[in-house]
Parts: sequence; C-alpha cells; structure tokens
Amino acid sequence: MKFRPCIDIHNGKVKQIVGGSLKDAGDYARENFVASYPASYYAELYKDLELYGGHIICLNGKDSDYFEKTKAEAISALNAFPGGMMIGGGIRPDTAWEFLNAGASHVIVTSYVFSEGKIHYDKIEEMKAAVGKEKLVLDLSCRKRLVDGEEKYFVVTDRWQKFTDEELTEEFLREMSGFCDELLVHAVDVEGKAGGIEHDVVRLLSAKNIVCPTYAGGISSMEDIETIYYEGQGRVDFTVGSALDIFGGHMSLEEIIKFVYF
Repeated sequence: MKFRPCIDIHNGKVKQIVGGSLKDAGDYARENFVASYPASYYAELYKDLELYGGHIICLNGKDSDYFEKTKAEAISALNAFPGGMMIGGGIRPDTAWEFLNAGASHVIVTSYVFSEGKIHYDKIEEMKAAVGKEKLVLDLSCRKRLVDGEEKYFVVTDRWQKFTDEELTEEFLREMSGFCDELLVHAVDVEGKAGGIEHDVVRLLSAKNIVCPTYAGGISSMEDIETIYYEGQGRVDFTVGSALDIFGGHMSLEEIIKFVYF
C-alpha cells in the first residue's frame, strides 16, 4: 500500500471540492478548500518528500473560460516535479504528449474512452497507441445507482456528472487492467466529504489480477487508512484530499507518511 498525493485544480486554483457538486454550468463546485499557493508549490513539496505517483486532476472542461488557466497551473506543477506525478482531465491522444513532455509520468483518462453509456474500445486502443500501455491510467470514477432495488456502483464521466452503463465489478476491473498500467477509482459519492470510505469499493479493488489500483474518496482518519490496508489486503493504494492538513483538514501529512513508510 502506498500513499498517492493529489493536486486538484478548478478555475485555475488548487482546491478541494465536494466531488458530486461539480457542474460545467457556471464552472460551479462546492468548495472545501481554496489554496493561496499555486499548484507548483504542492508539486515541489511532494518532490521534497519523495512522494511519487500522485495525481494532478484538471476539473474544468475544455469549453470552460477557465480551462487554459487550469491547464497552465497543471503544467507548472508537472514542470516542478518531472516524472513524479500523473495528470488527468480531458486527456486525448492528440493532447497527451503535451503533458508527458511537460513532466507527467502517466496520463489519466476517463471521458475519452467512456461515453454514451459504454466503453469505446477503439478509443482505448488509440490511447494505448499514442502513449503506450505503460503510461496510461484509467480513471474508473464511480457512483451508486439503484438497480432493481439494489445499490450498485457505475462508472461516471464528464467530471463525474454522467452515468455510463458500466458497472464496477471484479470482472470489469480485471478487464480494464489489461489495457493500462494503473487504475484510479474515485468513490464520487463520498469524494470531498471526509466522512468515511466506501468499503465495498475498496474490497472490489483488492481482488487479484487487478493492476495497481488507487482508491480515492472520503478518507477522514488513520482508522480509514488502516481499513483500506486490511480490506484491500495491502494491494490498494490511496489518496487523501479534503481531510489532509495541507488542504485545511485535520489529518497530518507527516503522520500518514510515517504510518505507510516507516
């Protein structure tokens, strides 16, 4: 199990938001934290702490008035920690290498390959051809939906606003593992709420033959991290957002590092 740091950028600023609140209309999001420091500050911090494999997520769509400002912040962070962080948010085959050349270790892809309620395998192959499997991360962000009286998790896209018909199951996770180097799974219903994790999602990610999964969403205590370790059988990495002290929360980054690495 590893700790994966994050930098979420919205409207050109580093933020922590309530994931399910994100809207394209008006570039709206319910904010937990807005940083006074630029994205490069956090990237330099992670570099100094040797925290590799973190995620930069651009939360504005390409049609947003803030898209270029958010992109510029992301590029500055990549430049500050070359090879140390991944980037996601509107990545396509024709844009991926701009970010890789700026210092991204991997590109994270969701909406380009999941749209219209289904997986576009031809687009996954396009991404693989463009960057190589070893530089590709699939973001399987998920939300609960009621199906025949039972709550199940489905992949969501377009900054977590649109449901697909792809259910998050062990079989599905293993299938997706064949196309990429890592999986990033946001439990969107608890994202940014620091109110506890989605245990069912962690247990799904712990299944064998799933490539390097990272869980994100709701972590609010060291007990949550311990639970991810045990329920994830040591195979599931994690990221902490709103609860982290560097983002205005109560969880100590130093304590997390000591717990995981010492």
